[in-house]
Amino acid sequence: MVSCVIRKTIHKRHPSVPFVDIADNILPKKYELSVVLIGDNLGKKLNKKYKNRNYPTNVLSFPLDSDNGELFLNIRKAEREASKFNHSKNKHIIYLFIHGCLHLAGYEHGSIMEKLEQKYLKQFIK
Repeated sequence: MVSCVIRKTIHKRHPSVPFVDIADNILPKKYELSVVLIGDNLGKKLNKKYKNRNYPTNVLSFPLDSDNGELFLNIRKAEREASKFNHSKNKHIIYLFIHGCLHLAGYEHGSIMEKLEQKYLKQFIK
């Protein structure tokens, strides 16, 4: 089972997302995942530092080693961009979390990752 620690840097209610269940389905067993719920300010700083992009990110994943990783999820940006994807706010947060976990599991952008995103979305959106 994945060990998951969730931290918040924003003053907002924790979204109703089955973080541990999703991570448990995607990441290797005994994986230790730190999830940080962030806003635009930290999202922009991290995106600039690690991706050289001068705008707030929606999600960033950092594999630390084969059994540990960190995922930074910008809740505010996810909520703003949800309608662009025809998602509810909660569905888009789940989608981004799945996307970040797939990166931590070693997947790169492409058709395989997109199929897995859809598979897990169907599994976790009731």
